[in-house]
Amino acid sequence: MRVTWEAQGGQAAAIRLGLPPKVLDTDALPESAAGELDRLVAVAAPEAGQDLPSRARDAMSYTITVEDGGRSTALTQSEAAMSPAFAALLGWLERHVTEQ
Repeated sequence: MRVTWEAQGGQAAAIRLGLPPKVLDTDALPESAAGELDRLVAVAAPEAGQDLPSRARDAMSYTITVEDGGRSTALTQSEAAMSPAFAALLGWLERHVTEQ
C-alpha cells in the first residue's frame, strides 16, 4: 500500500504551495506498523466522506490518498471538521514520515 497526503488552504497556504505531497510506502514499514496503518485507513475511510459542520473560514484541509492493489481512494477532511478516525490516521502518518 502507498499513502500520500497533503494539506491545502489555511493561513499559510502560500508557504505550502508547490510542495510535493508526503509519501509513505508500507513496504518500508515493519509488519506491525503496516498492519496498524491498514487498520487506521479502514476506520477513517467511511467517515472521510461525511460532511461535518465547519465554522472556520481559513481552515486547512487534508487529502490522504491510499493506493492499494490497483485501487486508489482519496480521503479529504478539514481541520475544523475532522473526524477522530481521520485525525488519528493523519497523526499516525505525520509521526511515521518523520521517523524514516
